[in-house]
Amino acid sequence: MQIEDLRIFVAVVKAGNFTAAAEQLLLSKQYVSRRMAALEASLSVRLLNRNTRKLSVTESGQLFAQHAQRILDDIEEAERAVSPKRQALQGSYRISIPMSFGISHLSPLIAEFLQQNPAIQFQVELVDRYVDLVGEGFDIAIRIGNLADSSLVARRLGQLKRVICCSPGYLERRGTPETPDDLLQHDCLRYGREGQNGWELERHGKLRIFDVRGPVLSNNGEVLRDAAISGLGIVLLPEFIVGPALENGSLVQILDAFQPGSLSLHALYPQHRQRSEVTRVFLDFLQERLKAQRVS
Repeated sequence: MQIEDLRIFVAVVKAGNFTAAAEQLLLSKQYVSRRMAALEASLSVRLLNRNTRKLSVTESGQLFAQHAQRILDDIEEAERAVSPKRQALQGSYRISIPMSFGISHLSPLIAEFLQQNPAIQFQVELVDRYVDLVGEGFDIAIRIGNLADSSLVARRLGQLKRVICCSPGYLERRGTPETPDDLLQHDCLRYGREGQNGWELERHGKLRIFDVRGPVLSNNGEVLRDAAISGLGIVLLPEFIVGPALENGSLVQILDAFQPGSLSLHALYPQHRQRSEVTRVFLDFLQERLKAQRVS
C-alpha cells in the first residue's frame, strides 16, 4: 500500500466515482480503477461497491476513509511545519450547506474566505437534507436545528431567530389569532418535519407543541414565505428568510408573546478533521463574520 493509493481512495470517496476522481487527480480512469483494486487486494477487504450506474462505499471503506484522511492530514501538517514555502493553507474540501441560508449568508463569506486563501479549493453543495458526511465524502456540513447523536464533531456557530407572520390581507380575511390554540382555526404553511409534527411555542413559560394544518408543506423556506406573502396562510420561519418582507410590510409578525425558540447553527465534521488547520481557520472565520451579522 502506498500513500498515493490513500490519496486516490479519498478522492474517489469524495467524488463518488472513478471518472471524477481521475479528472481531479489528472490520472486516467483505468489507472485509478487498477490502484483501487490493488488496494483492496492488499487489505483483503472490499472498500467500494461497484455497478454500472453507481459507486458506493462499504462500511469498511468508510472506516478506512477516515483513517486514510487522517494520515493525509498528518502528512500535510508535517510538510507545512518544516517547509516555509508551504505555509499557505491549501487543500480540497467538500462542504454541504443549507440552501436558503447558504445563498443569503454563507455564499459571500465563502467567496471572501477563498479570496484570502487562494490555494484552497471548495466543492460547495447546497442541500437541505442531512448528508452522510463520511459515506458521501463531505469534510464539513453546516446544519440548522437540533443535532442527532453521532460520532461527528459539532461546533456551534450561532443562533437564528424565528418569527410567526402572515400577510396583512390574510389577517383582514381571517382575523388575528390571539393565542397559539387559535392556530388550529387558521391556515398554516408548514416547514418540513416540524410542520408535520406541529409548532413548538412557548406559553406561560413552558414549551408546548401546537397542532397546525394548512395548504402547503415544503422543505424550502422561500416557497413558504412567498405563499405567506400571497395570503395563503400563517408561516413560522427564520428571520433571515422573512426579514425583508417584514421590513417592507408584505408580512407582519403576529403572536409576539408566544414566539418560538431560536434555531442553533452548527458546523459538523468527522473526527479525523479535528486537527485540520483549514477546518479550524475556516470555522473561526465563519463564526466571526456571522457574529458581525448578528447570527449569534
